[in-house]
This record gives sequence, C-alpha cells and structure tokens, in this order.
Amino acid sequence: MEDFLITMGVSGLIVWLAINIFLFWWYYLVYDLGREYIYTRELLGPFLALARAPAACLNFNCMLILLPVCRNLLSFLRGSSACCSVRVRRQLDRNLTFHKLVAWAIALHTTIHTIAHLFNVERLVDARTEEQRTLKTALSDLGDIPGDSYLNFARSKDPSPKGCLYVAFTTLAGLTGVIITLCLILIITSSTKTIRRSYFEVFWFTHHLFIFFFAGLVIHGVGKIVRKQTPDSLSVHDPDTCAKNYTLWGEIPSCPKPQFSGNPPMTWKWVVGPMILYVFERLVRFWRSQQKVVITKVVTHPFQTYELQMKKKGFKMEVGQYIFVQCPAVSMLEWHPFTLTSAPEEDYFSIHIRVVGDWTERLFQVCGCDKQEFQDAWKLPKIAVDGPFGTASEDVFSYETVVLVGAGIGVTPFASVLKSVWYKYCNDALNLKLKKIYFYWLCRDTHAFEWFADLLQSVETQLQEKNNPDFLSYNIYLTGWDEFQAAHFMVHHDEEKDVITGLKQKTLYGRPNWENEFKTIASQHPSSRVGVFLCGPEALADTLNKMCISNSEADPRGIHFIFNKENF
Repeated sequence: MEDFLITMGVSGLIVWLAINIFLFWWYYLVYDLGREYIYTRELLGPFLALARAPAACLNFNCMLILLPVCRNLLSFLRGSSACCSVRVRRQLDRNLTFHKLVAWAIALHTTIHTIAHLFNVERLVDARTEEQRTLKTALSDLGDIPGDSYLNFARSKDPSPKGCLYVAFTTLAGLTGVIITLCLILIITSSTKTIRRSYFEVFWFTHHLFIFFFAGLVIHGVGKIVRKQTPDSLSVHDPDTCAKNYTLWGEIPSCPKPQFSGNPPMTWKWVVGPMILYVFERLVRFWRSQQKVVITKVVTHPFQTYELQMKKKGFKMEVGQYIFVQCPAVSMLEWHPFTLTSAPEEDYFSIHIRVVGDWTERLFQVCGCDKQEFQDAWKLPKIAVDGPFGTASEDVFSYETVVLVGAGIGVTPFASVLKSVWYKYCNDALNLKLKKIYFYWLCRDTHAFEWFADLLQSVETQLQEKNNPDFLSYNIYLTGWDEFQAAHFMVHHDEEKDVITGLKQKTLYGRPNWENEFKTIASQHPSSRVGVFLCGPEALADTLNKMCISNSEADPRGIHFIFNKENF
C-alpha cells in the first residue's frame, strides 16, 4: 500500500478519496433524512439512499475518467514550466494509473447503485401489485387518476419477475441502465493485462464502448424516476401526520393528496466539460493524423525487431517521448503507441518495433521486412502519426545523476536519451546539467543486444575522446543462456572486448543485486537527488520503487532516489 501511495501521490490520492467519501456521506444523508423523501423511503426503504449516494460518486468519477486520457492536454501542461514543476509533472506521468483507479471506483459505485436499484424495482412492483390496502399501495395508486402526480414509477400491475423486466426494458432509466452496465462490464473485463497484451484489438475496440456509456449516462436521469414530495405539497400536507390517515387523503382539508415531482437530471452538468475537452482532443488527433508522414528508411534488426525512420513537416520532439502509429494497410482503426528512439537533434524520428502480435507482424510484412531483396520507397505503406506525447524520460536532463533501467525492448526510450547525450557532448557539453548516467539493460537473449550495441559504442568512444569516460557507467545483464553459450563465454572471457556486444564493458549474467547497486550509487552521490527511470515490467517497477524508498534518507539534505516509470 505504501508503494501505491507513493506512486499515485499521497496528497492527490487523499483529496480524491475525501471527495468520494464526502459525496457518498452527504447524499446518503440527503435521501435518508430529507422530509421530502419520507414517502419515497416508505416505498423503497434503505435502498433509496444506497442507490443515490453512489450515483453522486459516479457523477464525480465519470467527470474525471476522461481527463487522464486527454494526451494533448497533459503534454501541454507537462511542457509548460509556468504551471508544472517537476513534482507536478511526475504526477501527470501517472495518468494511466489514475485512470485505472477511477475506473475501478466507477465499477464499485455502479455495482452498489445497480444492486440497490434491483431491490428498489422489486419493492415498487410488489407494492403496485399488493392486494391489501396499506400506505404503500395508497402511494403506488397515486397517478392512476388523470391530473394526479405519481410516486411509484412502476405503472404496470404485472407481478414480479415480469413486472421487474417490464420496468427494466421499457423505461428510459431501466434501458439506459442496462446499456451502461453492459458497456462497463465489457470495457473492464477486456482491460486486463492478459487481454491487452495478447488481444490488443479486443481491448481497443471494446474500450470505444465508452461512447455508448457516456451517451446512456447523460440521458439516464431524463426519466426522473427518483421522485420527491414538492415544496408546495409539503406546506399543506405534513407526511409525519398524514401518513397515519392515508385512507382519508383528499377528504380532509389537513391531508390533501400529496404531489410529487422527479429530480432533474444532473449527470450532464458533471460530464459535459470533460466530454467537450475530449472531443477537442480527438479533433486535434485527427488533424495531426492527416498530416503527411514519409518513411525514409526501414531497418531490420535481429530478434524480430525492425526500425522505421520517418519525416513529418513541423514534427518536434523531446527525449523519451512517444507517438501513436496507424497503418491503413494493416488496420483502418487501430493506433498503437511506440517510444521514439531518435534524438531531437536528428533530422528524422524513428521507432523500434518488436513483432509480438498480429498488428506488428502484419506491419513487418507490409514494410517488406520479411523479404531479402531491397524494397523500393514507393512500395512502403502509408503511415499516420499522432504525437509526440510527453513521458517521464523528458526529465532526465533535470537531474545531475540518473539511473536508467531498460528491460528487453524497454530500452527504446533510453536510446533517445543516449543519442541526445552524444549530440550534446559533441556540441556543448559544458552547459549540460547531467553529470553522471548509470545505465542497466536486462535481456533474455543475446540477439537483442545487437541493434543497440552500435549506439553504446558511439557514446563510449565520444566520451573517451572528451576525456570523460566515467560519465556513463553501463551494465548489461543477460538473464537467459544455455550450456553452449556459457562455454563460449568462458573461452572468450579474457578478451579485451565483450564477445556478445563488442563493448569494453563485459556482459554480466543473471540479474542485478539492486540493493548493492543502490547503496553504491548512494555512497558516491551523497546529498543529491538521483532520478531513476524505468521502462520495463511491473515486477521490476515494484522492486525499483521499493529500492528508491528504502535507500532515500529522511533528511531533506540527504540522498533521495526519485522513481519514474514509462506509462503509455
């Protein structure tokens, strides 16, 4: 729990929780104690308040759910130093974590709201069909005479379960409630890690059910099924007194028939602002996606990895940013995120793609990577690009000391960082705030090292020429090997350069002892802030987050490790 609080930001999480708790408590009391709802509670019992309190929390969380996915808005805020400090930008980088948290809150409140309304509908149907004359039947019969207002919205006298199904599928509130719930179930169940990684298309398409979810949400309350006694009626009809004389309603002056009205729909007031922002977000994305992108070069790398080098008029990037890519020849609808591996100083932008699914494999084929002969430029497919968007890696140059950790293809954002470092050292190394980089790369297979080794060699050579070889300390770990490879490594261990990468730094085998690594870094950089940047799996993120917490000192003047993780 402590790690989660650190990740989300304690203050922001507390504020969000406090607002949810306040809304639930406040609206529960409104519907549980309000005099205008005395007769409504007579019909619905405790389930009135249990349905309305989570509805208020749903309005609040549905207002928030779209904001973390307004990527252009977040990138604008992130890039504006006037409104966002480094600490605030770090919280913006947790946008998807917050998006998931709000989604689970919506699921929880929807569950409570739905279950409460199921009891409400059953109670209303039973009251409508009850033969014995009671206060409930008297309240349910109101509205049968033209000109009278009603309280019980179950107007059919069909018994349960037929009467319940009639309410669910013939009233506006019931029908939209069913649609909203089904959309939410499909969105959440298709958002699991297994579905996202193995069946991304399922995740992508079902997530767009949010359009129907919000459409249903806005009109859900138009039917005004939650009703209360009107203020004018309360002034002449005291429910505390007249409830005992329900058989004489309309016959004695002190107890005229009570009049009721529905609550006006409120949800649209909560969500209209974020919905407008999101529409503008999608319009900006569409406009940018229509701008021409030219693939200038396709490079096939080992380990089923290929590189696309592209150009686009007016395209400007920072280190570690990412873009969304669409290829109409593969799919007209699917957009996939990729980290930029080029540096801002280069005259093109590039991405590295590993074949891990149907979409990436199909793109691999249409780009001609499966062919041995040279591919003509005019045969390359059309590509649409949206972005770039900011990530945590943009803050690398805000620290004097950084720790970069990449796992497998997760090394891609650091390719951009190291390239930019190389260019800066070539041009203006004296004005570079960054003074020390600790780079760790973990890979299962030796082939994965090949495409990245050339870059490391270039940086290594440049730093030696500048008489600053200690600027970059890199450790490459091979986490998987067989007996034949082990024997080969032992034979060539004493050679000047590493047998796998060709670098002077020898490849290490196994996994890092992170406790020792962090203690060593802390001893060499006392009284400093060290940025730790990861692009890798959640298990490694949990480990590094714990290391950052346990190895940071309580004293503000001591060593502090600041954990940052790529999220897109």
